[in-house]
Order: sequence, then structure tokens, then C-alpha cells
Amino acid sequence: MNDFRIHQHYAKALFLLARDLNVTDSVMQDMTTVGRVCAENHILNKVMDNPTIREDKKRAIVSDIFAEHVSETSLAFLLFVVRRKRAVNLRGIAEAYQSVYREANGIVVARVRTAADLNDGLAARLQSEVERFTGKRVSLECETTDRMLGGFQLMFDTYLVDARLQTRIDRMHRAFSRNDYESKL
Repeated sequence: MNDFRIHQHYAKALFLLARDLNVTDSVMQDMTTVGRVCAENHILNKVMDNPTIREDKKRAIVSDIFAEHVSETSLAFLLFVVRRKRAVNLRGIAEAYQSVYREANGIVVARVRTAADLNDGLAARLQSEVERFTGKRVSLECETTDRMLGGFQLMFDTYLVDARLQTRIDRMHRAFSRNDYESKL
């Protein structure tokens, strides 16, 4: 089974369990924490992927790291994943759970990348426009980058709105390169 299917399989199982226990929101927070910790800590990923480290040591490590930060349900699930020899998949499962949760709750993640920080008014307007377009609730993630001259780039679902200054300059450059504005004598 490939990793994507493993992540989806375990994430859906966790979501069904959390829904039955009526703790989907707290498990969402827990999986956000797990995903963030795994993304930031490359040593943890190497330890979980190392076949020479025994399973009981991996369970102890997971328990030590997450016991104070996640619910009992989430911790029991994480230990179950380690016991099933899927410790290397913790980050992927956590991210897949977030996707399953958002889909079940009608939430779309919209990522906006800009050259400068968005003010609250503009972020709220962008969020409301995406909500109007999709008909779903929107979670807006803002990112600033110094690799952009100006404008913004908005990504959600399968859509990309590219309103970067560089894109406009490139279009103008192509238009002038075609000599559409030269006299046809």
C-alpha cells in the first residue's frame, strides 16, 4: 500500500472514532500539533523511520513528546499507529486527518502569498470572496515572501488566482514581443 493510501486509511479511521466519541474538534487541534511537531523536527522523523530502534522505544518517545499536548484519544491512536509499524507515517496521517476534517465540515483552505503583510480588512474581503465563490467556510492562510515584486497569489481547491506584478509584466513583455502594436504598412 502506498503512503497516500495509508495516510487516508488511518485518518478516516481516526475521524470516525473521533466522531463517535464527539471529539472531532479536539482531535483536529491534536493532529495540527502532531503535524507541526513532525514537520519541524527532522530528527523525530529519522528516529521513527529507523528500523533498528525498537517499537517500545518509539512508543516511549511518542508518549514523552505528545502526552502533555494531545488528548487521551489522540495519544492512544498515535501509540496504535506506532504499534502497527507505521510510525514513519505520523505526519502524513496527521495532515490527512486535517483534510478529512475540513472536508466533513465544509471548510476550504485558501492560501494567499503576498509581497507584504495583508491588513485585516483585505484578508477578510479575500476570505469572503472565496466563501462566496465556493459556498463553503474558508480558512485563510497568509504567507509573505520577498521573492514577489507585488500583488498576490491565491490558491484554493484546484484554483489559482495569479495577480502578481511579475505575471503582468511577463504578459506585457510577450504582447510587445509579438509586435501587435507595430504599423502594418
